[in-house]
This record gives sequence, C-alpha cells and structure tokens, in this order.
Amino acid sequence: MVHASLLASSLLLPAALAAGLYSRDSPVLNVDSKSYNTLIAQSNHTSIVEFYAPWCGHCQNLKGAYERAAKQLTGLAKVAAINCDDEENKSFCGSMGVKGFPTLKIVRRNPKKPTARPFVEDYQGPREAKDIVTAVIDKIPNHVARPKGDEVDTWVKSEGVKALLFSNKGTVSALLKSLAIDYLDVISFAQIRDKDATVVEKYGVTNFPTLVLLPGGDAPTVTYTGELKKEAILEFLKAAAQPNPDPPAKKARTDKPKTNKSKASKDSSSLSKTSASQASAQASGAKPSQQSETIVDDGSPIPSPDPKVSDEKPIKVPKTVPAIPALPDGLSLQQKCLNSKSGTCILLLLPEGHPENPYPDEAKNSLSEIHHKHSGSGRKIFPFYQLPQTNSQAQALRKLLKLDEGVEIIAINGKKSWWHRYEDADYTQLGVERWIDEIRMGEAAKQKLPKTVIVDAADLPVEAAQQESADAADMKAKLKSQLPEGVDFEFEEIDDAEYEKIMKADDKKAGSSSQKPVDHEEL
Repeated sequence: MVHASLLASSLLLPAALAAGLYSRDSPVLNVDSKSYNTLIAQSNHTSIVEFYAPWCGHCQNLKGAYERAAKQLTGLAKVAAINCDDEENKSFCGSMGVKGFPTLKIVRRNPKKPTARPFVEDYQGPREAKDIVTAVIDKIPNHVARPKGDEVDTWVKSEGVKALLFSNKGTVSALLKSLAIDYLDVISFAQIRDKDATVVEKYGVTNFPTLVLLPGGDAPTVTYTGELKKEAILEFLKAAAQPNPDPPAKKARTDKPKTNKSKASKDSSSLSKTSASQASAQASGAKPSQQSETIVDDGSPIPSPDPKVSDEKPIKVPKTVPAIPALPDGLSLQQKCLNSKSGTCILLLLPEGHPENPYPDEAKNSLSEIHHKHSGSGRKIFPFYQLPQTNSQAQALRKLLKLDEGVEIIAINGKKSWWHRYEDADYTQLGVERWIDEIRMGEAAKQKLPKTVIVDAADLPVEAAQQESADAADMKAKLKSQLPEGVDFEFEEIDDAEYEKIMKADDKKAGSSSQKPVDHEEL
C-alpha cells in the first residue's frame, strides 16, 4: 500500500512541475520564452518578472507575497513569472542572466528609444509584497506634464485631447502615470496643484482631486464625477479617444527602397552602440539663372507704386541665453560634483560627436533656459554642467551607472551619495523643469551611487575642492555687519531631505490621525 502511494505521488510530480507555481486564475501573468517579447519586452508598461523553478523552496515561500503584489499592481504594472524548469524556457532564462531561483527582474521600455531593447535590472530588495510594489511603482515612467501659471494656457492650446488632474498632492500618482502610458501620444495628461489659484478658479474646481477632460476643438470641457478608479476613468476617457493596445500594434510595412542601414538594423549586437541613421532628402533643382532684360522708355508717365504697407510682421530674432558651463576634464568634474562634500549637480552627458561646444540640441537648450530663468530672477538652483564625450570621467560615469551612449541628464549628490536619472521621452523645457522641481521638493526616486564614483574631498586640491561663492561671501558679510561686534556664524548646507522636512513642518505640528494604508490605485 505504501509502495502504491509512493508510485502515485511520483506519477503526479511531473504534472505538478509542468503546471508551474501560478494557476490561470492567479493575478500573476504566466509567460514563457515565446510570449516574453510580446507581453513584457514590447509592453508600454513596467513589469516585474520572477524566474523560478517549481521545486525551489524559496520560490514557493515567495508565491503568497508575489501574488499579493500582483493584486496591488493590477492596472498599474505587470507582474509576471516564467518557469525556468520547463525545457523550452531553460535557454531563455540563461540568456537573461538567471543563476539562481527565484530571480526577480524589473523590465521597462526605453522611453527615449521605444524600439530599442528594454531596460532590465535585478530587484534586490526584500521579498515582501509592500517592498515589491514600491520598487515597481518607482520605475513607472512619468509622462504627466506639470505646467504652472501661464504655462497651463500654452500647454492647453497645443493640439490634441487633454486631461487635467487638479490635485492637492505634489507627487504624481501611479494611477495617473499608468493612464498617461495607456494614452501615450493619444491624450496628453497634466497635473495642476491646488495652490495654482488662477488656474483652479478658471476651471471651476472646488474639490481635489478633480479630473477635467478637454476634448479639443470647440467641444466643451467635461468634469469627471465618477469613482476615482482606473477602470471607471478609462471608460470615461474612451468617449474622447481609445487607449493604446498593449503591446503596441505593429505598424503596417511600407515598400521603400532598401538602404545600407537595413543590415545594421538586423544586427542586434549593435543596438546599444549605434542608433539608426536618419536619412534626410534634399530638394534638387536647377539654380535660378540670370536673364537679360531690355528697358524701354517711351516717355509715358509711370504710375507711382502702391503706398500700402505690407502686413507681414518683421521676423523675430530668437533670444539667446548663455549655454551652461562645460567641465572639460575629470578633475573639474570631481571638484564640482563628484566629491564627498559636493551638493546636488545637474549633469548633461553629451554623446560622441559633440565636442566642448556641441551643436545646439533640445537637452542643452532646455537646461540653459531653465538655469538662465532662475539665475536672472535671483532664485537659487543647483549648478548645471555639460560633460563632453572627451571627459574621461564622464565615460567612466556612463559605465558605472549603466547609462546609454546618447544624451543623458542626471542629478547627482556626492555628499549624500545618490543620483537620479531623467527618463522622459523628450527634453522639452517643460519636462526637464518638472523633473528638476521634483528633485528640489524631495519627490524624486533616488538611487544609491556606487562607492567608486565619489572621491574624498580631502584628496582634491584645496583651492578648488572648497570655494565659497561670491554670492555667499557677500551675503555673509552683510549679515555679519548687522550683528554685535565679536559675534560670528557659519552657513550650513541643507540637503533635499531636510528641505522637504522644513516645508512639511506645519503639517507635522498640526498633527494627523492614524495613517491609512497606502492605496496606489488612487489619484
């Protein structure tokens, strides 16, 4: 009888293994080597994928927390799993660098190059549902604009359907980010703070959050009054436009003459080093030729020309602002930003082909405009620098932070040893300034810097490692002149986290009731 039971168990074991850990009813999406590319790699949404083996005890222990995380992330991100014990998946799991079970990887599309390979990074955090959810939400790309004041009218007047969320929160919720991804290039989303009184009054908003749809054209604005849940909001937005399919629908192929770049596009090994060449057609035609003319004066009166002044307006010469300074070598970069006493710096890493004075591009122009606007109004802001390809430390920084070879904008803080990457699809001034505001308000998702990036300030030349700015020295002199003789003081730098604490001091003094659990599916 015992032998019969053992035999029955051994016969059932292969079937159980083949079925994997997650059933069809599980909130966890089952993928394999064939469906991974379509369901995960090509998806607009961020995903977390568990690579597991059914016999693995740690995988079985993770199952409950992983399914709870999947439920909390429903509609916001994808939570998937792949059975690496399946023969058809073994080679694929190996190609993904899986060396043990369970292995969790966060996958997200490259917002700057949607057709390129997605970003894949290992999740090394705690194996609890709350921690997994937080890590995935931090990786959801943000396509939500943050215009302020007069910028709102400019943003609204641009073409296309718009959706405005009026909120009393400074951060963009995971739900709004996911809606912006669903409607990427279909409906443009923006978040307006309740403090922007002029805009709030203009749209008649009295409660927060409130979602307002601007269908475009002569159609009137529509205020959403339903439940603030994703499925309900999607149904409301579908009246104006349909969301993108996920994964994106394949574009119809057009018959075009083959070019030399077709070979490069097939070579997957070159995807991370080269970008597809852009063909620019130049209009061809004969140059205008000079023709002879014979002028005949028959003595008859010549009518005077029409005195009407042309209605054409004079061409406006665009205003130019000074470009942000460049750090040409590794030492200057370490002295300004990569030492143990340096504060936050905004760095623009230029790609190959851009010397110290690179060709004007959107990223450099946006940063220059933002820096000029703040410095011109006397407002303090982080120092901005551009790093040419010839800067050896810039190249080392790319490798250590695993950055692309193209244009990159990052914020870095040597004193606190963190960095934050700009990941929007474009480099508009509005988008870059929104990103910088998030850093200033302590709302950015910061990553820990590798230890080898930052050098000890004591090892740098003294005269360059620590210099008191002229503005700071002048301010110090003025304040000292107002103090009694013999009284002195020192300035102390306040980092982003401390600044955020000060800004929220009133809320802390007022006190609050017991905190309710975090609901990520809310605006």
